[in-house]
Amino acid sequence: MTQRQDDKPNNKQKPEILSADIVAQSRLFKIEQLELQFSNGVQRTYERMRGGGRGAVMIIACPDEEHFYLVREYCAGTHDYQLGFPKGLIDPGEDAIAAANRELKEEIGFGARRFIQLKSLALAPGYFNATMHIVLALDLYAESLAGDEPEPLELVRWSRQQSQSLLQQEDFTEARSVAALFLAQQYLEANPDVFKQTA
Repeated sequence: MTQRQDDKPNNKQKPEILSADIVAQSRLFKIEQLELQFSNGVQRTYERMRGGGRGAVMIIACPDEEHFYLVREYCAGTHDYQLGFPKGLIDPGEDAIAAANRELKEEIGFGARRFIQLKSLALAPGYFNATMHIVLALDLYAESLAGDEPEPLELVRWSRQQSQSLLQQEDFTEARSVAALFLAQQYLEANPDVFKQTA
């Protein structure tokens, strides 16, 4: 095992893709099998879920400096209702900010005048090549767009001071939402004047 303890970029040579074939496909997902050869000559077969390449956004929308909005919605993967931050795919022709504003209007009935991109996260990079862009939304205003949800989402206003209790909620389990909570709190604590700025 090699050990590194520095902040320099990793310059390791990527393995060569010898072949890439779709081995399974549904309406939403494609499973791709890769035949790889590493720089030391070792060959391996990997499988990955191939994404559409557009990515997605997750938005921490703050109506004021003391609160943020969550939504509770049905999740088919766990067959239950989960509490989390508004999110959605980036549509063709959109960037992350445009997608964040559209998703807010569709899911919680607000747009935002200011956005701050906090971090782009990989989703299970060993198996999936999708990216989730975590975005902070400020200076909200009321505006709604029709979304594609099968039922209205429950809008939940949560106190930033009660973030620890949010982590204890039985239905707040999505790793992306947990990461977004920590990223937003870290940013807001380091930038307390951000709410005094104007668009």
